[in-house]
Amino acid sequence: MRLHVADDDPFGPDNLPYGVFAPSGGPFRVGVRLGVQVLDIAALLDDSIFTQPTLNGFLAQGPVRWHSVRERLREAVRGPLPTEAIHSLDSVRLTLPISIGDYVDFYASIDHATRLGGFLRPNGAALLPNWRHLPVGYHGRAGSVVVSGTPVRRPCGQIRTGTATPTFAPSRRLDIEAELGFVVGVGSELGIPVPVDDFADHVFGVALVNDWSARDIQAWEGQPLGPFLGKSFATSAAAWITPLAALEAARVPLPGQEPEPLDYLRGQQNWGLDIDIRVCWNGVEVSAPPYRTMYWSPAQMLAHLTVNGAGTRPGDLFASGTVSGPLRRQSGSFIELSADGTEPVDVGGSPRTFLADGDTVVITATAPGPAGGRIELGEVRGQILPAWFEGQ
Repeated sequence: MRLHVADDDPFGPDNLPYGVFAPSGGPFRVGVRLGVQVLDIAALLDDSIFTQPTLNGFLAQGPVRWHSVRERLREAVRGPLPTEAIHSLDSVRLTLPISIGDYVDFYASIDHATRLGGFLRPNGAALLPNWRHLPVGYHGRAGSVVVSGTPVRRPCGQIRTGTATPTFAPSRRLDIEAELGFVVGVGSELGIPVPVDDFADHVFGVALVNDWSARDIQAWEGQPLGPFLGKSFATSAAAWITPLAALEAARVPLPGQEPEPLDYLRGQQNWGLDIDIRVCWNGVEVSAPPYRTMYWSPAQMLAHLTVNGAGTRPGDLFASGTVSGPLRRQSGSFIELSADGTEPVDVGGSPRTFLADGDTVVITATAPGPAGGRIELGEVRGQILPAWFEGQ
């Protein structure tokens, strides 16, 4: 059977993102997306590594193998395909395509950090002294990373009051963070750092991420050790991982770093990426964050993550932190978009600041493709469910 998918289709032959799917009545296995179809790679290439329910085994095989499989897939999709390898996207179940051992979230946008720092420290410096010297990050909860489309329950926690005693209640300032996630393929040995220029030897691809954030819980608990319950309740990730090979045309220089980073954060491959993100709130596009303005590159993030000797494993995930540009309408979080809740956003005629129960957020992104068109990253979608505890 021959599939007629145009070369300029955003999920065409120049893209071919990987996911894990289950056909009707069947087990989960690895597939690749082509247009509105999912191709069973094991059936297409007669390769048993793709019968596994995660991508981890394939990721561990390394860049030479990744390249070989991609070239075989690019050749295969241009010819007749076996019928048993083709499944319509709307007929399959999708799941998280990787088994995540560790998840790290960074804070790599200078525009986001400056705006958020201004809210947190109105009478002080927006950027703390370390920010321009290292990619600030924290370890998140891998077990709370869920695939796009999974509902997110409003979290509960301690919230500051006007007295010395906090209250326990559902978050009233529930927010999003539009991010780009990076999936580790080949792990690194404990005690051995990954140099900046070895990034592409270790990282397989990217996926959109929404790191949901409870700003009121975060504000009370965050001192002195940083994010905890305000972040750990849910992180949504796209069902499709776009390989780095599909993003070669999207690579751009970093905007510039001042002062010059320390030696271990310098390199020739700085991995700026020209990716345009869109955030839709209940079907209304409210912001358009540009990834190209990010201050720290993912190669620097990985170098910093491992410079103390921390090891990585196939399937580990690290994310950029909120992607925001210099303009308010380029904000990747609602706390920025609404000026810390003081300037409501028009969402289909309704003035809004933070998320209400029933709200749906969809984050999408596109990037320049190898043939001059644009490719699309898999969306990340989530709807807010009421808290388990409604409080008073």
